Amino acid sequence: MPTRAPLNRTMTLTDEELVRYRASLATLQSPATHESIQDKLFCQDVFTALPNLPEQSVDLMFADPPYNLTKSFNDRKFKKLSTDDYAEWLDSWLSRSVRLLKPTASIYICGDWRSSAAIQRIGEKYFISQNRITWEREKGRGAKSNWKNCSEDIWFFTVSEDYYFNVDAVMLKRQVIAPYTDRNGDPKDWIEAENGRFRVTHPSNLWTDLTVPYWSMPENTDHPTQKPEKLLAKIILASSRDGDLVFDPFNGSGTTTVVAKKLGRHYLGVEIDENYCCLAAKRLEVASQASKIQGYVDGVFWERNSKNISRKGAEIKS
Repeated sequence: MPTRAPLNRTMTLTDEELVRYRASLATLQSPATHESIQDKLFCQDVFTALPNLPEQSVDLMFADPPYNLTKSFNDRKFKKLSTDDYAEWLDSWLSRSVRLLKPTASIYICGDWRSSAAIQRIGEKYFISQNRITWEREKGRGAKSNWKNCSEDIWFFTVSEDYYFNVDAVMLKRQVIAPYTDRNGDPKDWIEAENGRFRVTHPSNLWTDLTVPYWSMPENTDHPTQKPEKLLAKIILASSRDGDLVFDPFNGSGTTTVVAKKLGRHYLGVEIDENYCCLAAKRLEVASQASKIQGYVDGVFWERNSKNISRKGAEIKS
C-alpha cells in the first residue's frame, strides 16, 4: 500500500479488513426473493446475477457502467469499442434488467460524450426518455488539440409515464449576486442570512455544484471513476421514496448503496471486483455511524464553494 500524506482521508482496506468484509459478501446462485436481496452486496458478474433477481422488485436503478473507452479497474480492463458494439454491450445487460423494474420505476444511466448516443438509443428501446442531465466534472487533464473534457451525462428514463419525482426534495441553495428588491425594499425571491444572500431554487438538468471525490474527502476511495455522494443523493431523493429499493448493477466502491442507506432506502449492489465490494462493505459500516452527505445541508443542496457554509452539515437519518 502506498504511503499517504497525513491529511489524506482516502478510505483503504487493511489485510484484516479484506478478510472480514470478504466474508460478508454474497452471490446469487438461484432465484431470490424480494426480501432476501434487500440491503445486500453481491460480488459477481452482473450477467450471472441478473437472472436470479426477482421480477418487479426495483424502484430505482442507477447504472454507472464502464464508458466507451479503454480503462483499467484493478486487474480488469474495459476496451474501447465502436459505437455499434458498445450499444450492443449496453443492450446485453440492460435488456436483462427490464423485468426487475416496477412499472413506476426510474432508471439513470451514466456516460460521457462518447457513449451518450448509444445510451439514448438503447435506453429508448426499453424505456421512456425523460431528460439528460449534464454535470460538471471539474477534474481532468487539459488538451492542446481539443476542448478539455469536463462534463458527463446521466440519462433519465422511466418505465412508464406513471413515475415518482419529488422536486421539493432536491432544491438548490445558491448565492445571490445581484439581489433584487420590491418597491418596499424587501428581498425578492431571496433571503438574507449571516453568511450571505441566498435563493432556494428549482434544480435544472445542468449540475455545476458537484465535487469529484478527492484525497481530503472521507468518502474518497481509489476507485478510478467514483461518483460523488452528493450526485447520488440528488437522484435518490428525487426518484425514490423512503423504503424503496435502489439497485446498482455496477456498484463499484459502493456510492449508490451507501447513499441509499443514509437516506433511508433499501439497497442492492452487484459488483464483480472483490476489493471494490469490500470497500463498499466498509463504507456501509461507516455510514451506520456517519450519515452526513457533503453539500446537503438543512434539506437543500448547497452551491459548490459557497462562502461560510457550515462544515458540520446536517444529520440524515438512515
